[in-house]
Amino acid sequence: MTDVDSLSDALKAVSVSTELVEEELKPHLDTILAALLDKKESAAADVSRSGILPTLAQILRDKSSLSCQVALVVAETAREASVREPCIEAGLVKVLVPHLSSSDPEMLLNTGRAIGRICFDNSYQQDQLVQSGVIPRLVSIIQEYPDNDPLINVCLLALCNLADIDSARDALAQQDIAEVLIFQLKRAPDAERRHVILEILASLGESDSLKLQFAESRVPEALSEMISSLQGGSNPHDLCSIKIASNLIVSLLLGDESMQKCFAEGSGLVYQDVLSWLQSSNLQLQLSGALAIANFARNDSNCVKMLDLGVVPHILTLLERHVDQGDVSIQHAGLSALRNLAIPASNKVRMLEDGVAERIKTLLRSDMPPVQFKLLGTLRMLVDGQEEAALVLGRDAELLTQIMDWCETKEHGGVKGEASRLLAALIRHSRSPEVVGAVAKAGGVQHLISMATSEHVIMQNEALVALAIASAVDVESMKAPFKEAELLPMLQKMLEDPVAAVEVKFSALGLICSLAQSGMAEELKSCNIKESLHKLADDKSAKVASQATSILAILEESS
Repeated sequence: MTDVDSLSDALKAVSVSTELVEEELKPHLDTILAALLDKKESAAADVSRSGILPTLAQILRDKSSLSCQVALVVAETAREASVREPCIEAGLVKVLVPHLSSSDPEMLLNTGRAIGRICFDNSYQQDQLVQSGVIPRLVSIIQEYPDNDPLINVCLLALCNLADIDSARDALAQQDIAEVLIFQLKRAPDAERRHVILEILASLGESDSLKLQFAESRVPEALSEMISSLQGGSNPHDLCSIKIASNLIVSLLLGDESMQKCFAEGSGLVYQDVLSWLQSSNLQLQLSGALAIANFARNDSNCVKMLDLGVVPHILTLLERHVDQGDVSIQHAGLSALRNLAIPASNKVRMLEDGVAERIKTLLRSDMPPVQFKLLGTLRMLVDGQEEAALVLGRDAELLTQIMDWCETKEHGGVKGEASRLLAALIRHSRSPEVVGAVAKAGGVQHLISMATSEHVIMQNEALVALAIASAVDVESMKAPFKEAELLPMLQKMLEDPVAAVEVKFSALGLICSLAQSGMAEELKSCNIKESLHKLADDKSAKVASQATSILAILEESS
């Protein structure tokens, strides 16, 4: 008899097995299992078509002595994707789940494999599994059999498939899942096991509650230690583990409490390791290191402490390594870190004294918009409230030339906007005739006027305030570009716009007031701006009405 014939006979015998006792069923199940294990062509499909699936479900429901063997038959059958739906329809998942409470490791192994394969890539069935309470049981199996590698693999794969479901994350948050996973990570015999555990941690790490649990269970430290042990090699599996683990640490640092635990006033193991990543030859670690520093720099006290500990030179050195044909992501991340560090006022002064602005200007030659955007934002943060810094940068002809080019770019609106904002900041914070003259000479006034008509209120205000200051300190440099851009009709239109924001009208009035006091009263009168001012003198906004009234008085005095 051929193998095909024997399989066919076995399937027929089981399909009419209502009269067969367990001893008679067993040899037929052995035959079916042998065909499946030998991966005989169409064996799984033959099992599905034979109609024996409900019989297998009944054997499992009865918890007979054949249950373990039947669970293995189901597991091997469900290797084929085409038979998984028939397995579900036969009720196999429901009758398998109770067997996860078995005290027999082999039964647990066969059951876990069967359920895992049937429910693979089936979100509805996976959610049903979570609802049935499999999460606590899977965790407890890992705890009960920590050295049973085949069983551990099955449970970890199951958790990996379920970890993206919100209800599963909630259930896992109630378990000591962090400690369980880290214990298994440390004893992982191969890269495959390591990757599965890292994938579970990465999925769970998206939950804010689990971020804190992970920090308290020292997950970041364990990941950092693993990275240290894998560094220096070229094994692609190890490099993949380093990437997943370092990305996960960066993600965990997005939680405020978990970030503070890892920082530990600058003495935390994770923070110390992150500093070493900045100097690594591994590009992924360089990137993760810069992103991690940016995350640590999310509050002022951390920023001040990190400057005390000398983090800035490490970031600058990293950026300089990538100036020419470097990694755009690393440049972007490094500049993000510097920008965050520059937020506290005391840090700005120290960073400028340390030559940060001068050193990051080497990135001006970058032709990558994300780097340009972040560079402009970093420079703007450095000059915020810093008169001396604004004065130095505002007189830098090379910098101004590059800013003008970026103000005119059409490829990236963000770069264009940030370039204009930096121009405005140089004038606002320096209040210097030299800077105003340099900006005007470089052709920057036109860009500020364009910025004043932006759709973003904050940008409109920044531009109008900068133009008002420029008019007050050096109106002669302003007259020609103002006339060319038809500034006065534009301002009048702003004042009469019924939907314009109160802040914009107030800033526009500030600019008009500056012009009136700087010798341009006659030009203002000639465009009939007084009529608009009279209307605003009765505006419902008290500060707008007061400002309009004050300007009218100035214009009357100049008559």
